Amino acid sequence: MKTLYLARHAKSSWKHQELSDIERPLNKRGKRDAPIIGNLLKEKSVNPDLIISSTAVRARETALTIAEIIDYPKSKILIDVNIYESSSFGLINIIQGFDDKYNSVMMFGHNPGFTMLNNYLTERFIDNIPTCGVVGIRFNSSWKKIEGASGKEFFFIYPKLFVK
Repeated sequence: MKTLYLARHAKSSWKHQELSDIERPLNKRGKRDAPIIGNLLKEKSVNPDLIISSTAVRARETALTIAEIIDYPKSKILIDVNIYESSSFGLINIIQGFDDKYNSVMMFGHNPGFTMLNNYLTERFIDNIPTCGVVGIRFNSSWKKIEGASGKEFFFIYPKLFVK
């Protein structure tokens, strides 16, 4: 069995208009929410074999924050340029390339690709994975054989469920 966690980056800042989209960091809410979700993942004993992140600053910051909380070595986070601005089908290609030695992978990235990917891989339609939302999906196949409707979503968490 393979487990994929799709983790959308936490809320980013638009404060510095001179920054390109890929350079935007987390804002105050994002810096608050990432540890909340990290602690919830730790309580759920989420311990991925691999964490992989988009090159975007906001995604990397979210990945680093959550990795620290769940005791995943920050130095082992892989950064993949192909996640940034990828379509759901581009993301499928990345996932199908994962080594089967990894049974559990957490991927940090962006919408609309992540929401569309969830809706392609599972039978549960999600209108939108909010910032810092995480979807857990299980598969009864190797990474190479993952295709449409082959996964079963087993949890979906996001900050507004826990922070009012």
